[in-house]
Order: sequence, then C-alpha cells, then structure tokens
Amino acid sequence: MRITPKRLAYLAGKLALDKKATDVKILDLRKLSTICDFFVICSASVEIQAKAIADWIIENLEKKGVRAWHHEGYQACRWILLDYVDVVVHIFLNEIREFYELEKLWGDAKTEELSEVKATSLEKRTKASKTKKRLQS
Repeated sequence: MRITPKRLAYLAGKLALDKKATDVKILDLRKLSTICDFFVICSASVEIQAKAIADWIIENLEKKGVRAWHHEGYQACRWILLDYVDVVVHIFLNEIREFYELEKLWGDAKTEELSEVKATSLEKRTKASKTKKRLQS
C-alpha cells in the first residue's frame, strides 16, 4: 500500500514529535512549487537530538517500506535534510532555523503546526479508516 505525500508528511511530523522535536510545522507546497508537495520543518535543541530525530524518522519509515531518496547534513547535525521526493523533512537546530527562516521564505504556503494531540488524532483516524476498508473487503 502506497502512503500518500500528505500522510507521509504527517507521519514524519509525528515521528519527530516522538523524539521531542519542537515547533513541528507542515508546509503544503502543492500550489506553489514543483520541488515537492510538503515540507516538514522541526527544531532540535542540540546536535545529538537532531540526529536522533532523523534516525528515528528514517528507521520507522523504512519499516513501512518508505526509503529516503537522499539525505544530507549528518556530518554537522545542524540542519539535517531527509528527501522523500514528495516530502522533504528539515530538522534544524534552533539558531539555524531562525537564521534561514524557511517558513518566511515559503510564507505563501498553507502551514499547519503539528502537536502531539493532532498527531495522535490523525493516527487514530488512519487506523479506523484501515479497519473500515478491511471490513468492506
């Protein structure tokens, strides 16, 4: 089963929250760019946390059969980029995120802040939808 780009973005955001990422935002770029459909942007306090967030996302998405096409930034762990083609995950140290201001650069994008409550709600809805589809089969 293929994961839609929107679902992948929310899943990556939830996984970032699992490792205590802060200020997790999903930017919908579908009407603005052909680069990708969604950015997931989050912050980490220190390099080791940024690496832990990236590792957790990669590991858990691979378990679902989703592999990153490309990643970079692991050397310094100040801005780690995970490229899933339709979804690009940006994991920043706080000060680096403030410097580059991607949200401001993509200010016309529809932006949603992802909290633990929203992520849990989305996960429950997805499980209910899968159960309903199985019962209908």
